[in-house]
Amino acid sequence: MTREEALALLQSQNPETHLVEHGEQTEAVMRAMALRFAPGQEELWAMTGLLHDVDYPGTKDDPARHGLAAAEIIGDALPPEAIRAIAAHNSECTNVKPESEFEWALRCAESVTGLIKAAALVRPDGMQGMKSKSLKKKMKDKSFAANVDRDRIRECEKLDLELGEFLDLAVAAMAAPEQH
Repeated sequence: MTREEALALLQSQNPETHLVEHGEQTEAVMRAMALRFAPGQEELWAMTGLLHDVDYPGTKDDPARHGLAAAEIIGDALPPEAIRAIAAHNSECTNVKPESEFEWALRCAESVTGLIKAAALVRPDGMQGMKSKSLKKKMKDKSFAANVDRDRIRECEKLDLELGEFLDLAVAAMAAPEQH
């Protein structure tokens, strides 16, 4: 599946603009994660990040289906390991428990985007110069970006990736000029 095809598939579900942006941000972080954990798999990891919420417009009121309905929408356009990672990103509702680096990476990557985006909105320079130290402080403030699951972000440690290093990787990925 090409990026254009993946984006068209995502758009075909009539998502809200912020959902497309979230997919693109997750795509960027997943591409960076693949460079570290699965060299040569950057496109697969990136497309999985882009499409991880493809079913959300139709499942937002049915959380138990979110991540599972994506399999029906994506079909065989992505391999089974990508479909499983998408189901595992919502394991609390789907009962598909994350097991692989790919699955853990998607969970923490899609969660960190909300924290970084919220932090960029309150900074005069946006993401430019953003450091993991300031993000760690934001993580401690439970009222800041309250809907962001801090425990999921910390799942980076299941990949032997220290939190500060992960935050720096994610900021760099999201701040980079578009690479697709």
